[in-house]
Amino acid sequence: MPKYFAHSVSGREQDVWQFLCDHLNEVAQLASDRAKPFGLAQAAFVAGQYHDLGKYDPAFQRKLSGEVNSVDHSTAGAAVLMNEASASEKISREMIAYAILGHHAGLPDLSTADTSSMGRRIENHRDVLDPIWHQEIPSTSPNLGTELLALIRRGPREEHLGFDVSVATRMLFSALVDADYRDTERFYAAYEGAKDRDWPSLAQVLPQMLAGFEAHMAELPLAGEINQLRRDILAHVRDKAAMAPGLFTLTVPTGGGKTLASLGFALDHARLHGHRRIIYAIPFTSIIDQTAAIFQAILGEESVLEHHSAIEDNQRNDKERQSRDKLRLAMEDWAAPVVVTTNVQLFESLFAARPGRARKLHNIASSVIILDEAQTIPRPLLLPCLRMLDTLARLFGCSIVLCTATQPAVGETLKGGLTLAGRELAPDPADLVRRLKRVVITHGGAMDNSALVAALDGIEQGLVVVNTRAHALDLWKEAKGLEGLYHLSTRQYAAHRRRMLAEIRQRLQDGLPCRVISTSLIEAGVDVSFPRAWRAEAGLDQIVQVAGRVNRNGEMLPGLGQVVVFTSEGYPPPAEIKELIGDMARMRDLFDDLQSPEAIQSYFSEVYWRMDEGLDAKKIVADFNVDIRNNTTNFNFRTAAEKFRMIESDMVPVIIPRDKAAIDAVAQLGVAQISSGKIARALQTHLVMVPPKARARMLACGKGEFVRPDLRADQFFVLKLEQGLYYEETGLHWEDAEYLGIESSIL
Repeated sequence: MPKYFAHSVSGREQDVWQFLCDHLNEVAQLASDRAKPFGLAQAAFVAGQYHDLGKYDPAFQRKLSGEVNSVDHSTAGAAVLMNEASASEKISREMIAYAILGHHAGLPDLSTADTSSMGRRIENHRDVLDPIWHQEIPSTSPNLGTELLALIRRGPREEHLGFDVSVATRMLFSALVDADYRDTERFYAAYEGAKDRDWPSLAQVLPQMLAGFEAHMAELPLAGEINQLRRDILAHVRDKAAMAPGLFTLTVPTGGGKTLASLGFALDHARLHGHRRIIYAIPFTSIIDQTAAIFQAILGEESVLEHHSAIEDNQRNDKERQSRDKLRLAMEDWAAPVVVTTNVQLFESLFAARPGRARKLHNIASSVIILDEAQTIPRPLLLPCLRMLDTLARLFGCSIVLCTATQPAVGETLKGGLTLAGRELAPDPADLVRRLKRVVITHGGAMDNSALVAALDGIEQGLVVVNTRAHALDLWKEAKGLEGLYHLSTRQYAAHRRRMLAEIRQRLQDGLPCRVISTSLIEAGVDVSFPRAWRAEAGLDQIVQVAGRVNRNGEMLPGLGQVVVFTSEGYPPPAEIKELIGDMARMRDLFDDLQSPEAIQSYFSEVYWRMDEGLDAKKIVADFNVDIRNNTTNFNFRTAAEKFRMIESDMVPVIIPRDKAAIDAVAQLGVAQISSGKIARALQTHLVMVPPKARARMLACGKGEFVRPDLRADQFFVLKLEQGLYYEETGLHWEDAEYLGIESSIL
């Protein structure tokens, strides 16, 4: 009887190779365990049993022995399942088939002209499997449809059925991918040692976390009206933790302590309702390390994962990547008790088709998800994002908190909105705005760079926020020479900005001259406090966020800080901001206080009304349908993933090895025993995102290089610092790469 293997070990005899039946059964059990919390354990078990059925092809076995050939081993299991499907369980089997077909190449569309679609792959499949597989793999369990029906009945919403089932398919896919990865990792770790860390469960560490939270709150100052108000807000929010899981809003003005209040709610809510983890999503990488550092100090560093790395996302083609190669990729599974991440990482993962990004999804089920600055969800993707949040809350045990000072109007008054009535956690948001008011917003008319420099020169401490990196750089160059001048933009890697922000805070605290020119990255949650700020025209929500960087802690009370909104001369606003400026102008005519909840709700209502169908501009919701009459799905996973981009520009990462942490991590890339996921985690605050053509130009001009060429995805591109593209004051000037490349070639 021939022996069939799942994985080989280079240079070792077959007696240490992994038997295929062992791999299939191990993955089946691991996948089932991962899917149990959301009720698809049986379907996940079947997915695990059948995912590598194509390895019973003798040609694949010859490939393991060194023969150079191309074998599609991901279609066979899906084809077998679909050929056996009865009408009653056809949808469930299609869900499993999507997952199996996608576990290497990514989730497919159902039916397109492309040969990679589910329909074409199953149609073109020819069965060449050794029949021995029937003896080694038990037949599928009956009544797979029962699980799906029970899941849908948890929160029935007929008009959302197609989307709901598509999310269930994604969860199933995630459970399979993670199980496959884990079993393969476990096998190869015995020979190569490259194993990532294991995390404790939230239940294990929750008592210590709560104790750490209480100890931290006890150390905060008590004196002063604002400190007392923050404590009152926290107490009120924590009292709401016993409410039934689901959707919540937390509307607290900047400076009201909403970060700690939302964390306190999440800890209490998880304790009372048994949630498996806490996920804190932030709009910008500029503050993620600030928030992660706070959480690690309070909850324990060993329990908090900071994850926003763009390195893992630089994978455009996972097709038929072999398991051993996959182990070298930097993939994150979000198994930590607390995850601090970005909105981009969260939502693009939820809509992803690629295995590397989707691996984490099953760990999102039964989580408390805090969406900080919820208004920053890109408007052209708002309805798909809301639909995803609704499904996670109704069917997958998630509690979701929309946490912001400028609460968007995404309740039931919005077509496709969320059910939020009676779910506000804060005490009387309108009264909080009145009690926490510290800033007045005025309009300063047109201002060119000379006028802005003169304004900064006339004040010891001030902040200017503009709409583009180009404007920020030009303005900084013109202002160069002013004492205490800083430039902040995403040209600088996050760890560099963190050091600069620490200097800025210290100068502000010491009363020293401090003038900062920044892009919008400083707006959302960066803990700085200036007496005055100037903001280039933008939407009302962005203006109010800048106001949160002025007189933040009431240092000027009973006086008020000032935000001057100006029209940029010579720098037209980006296209996506132009219409928002008009909406903002109308609010200025209608409301005396632009920071009031009424003004903010009116602003968002007008923006959403004007955009109408543009809130799902790429028609992503329509990519997921179920035909009940024929018991079939029509899911376009790959198409939707390609359309779903929270940041439209397709940027790629460049590693800046200036700090010891980055230098050490780059050096570790050559050590096989160290997980690339661990290295990516260490490098994530040392990246600058650039256009792909810019990175290609840097490579061509010798300004950087890919490290670890065995990583076929080209994940780790490292800048050569000696080539002079990175500057202390302003960061990476990739535009200089070609010029400097020519210059250095001249003798």
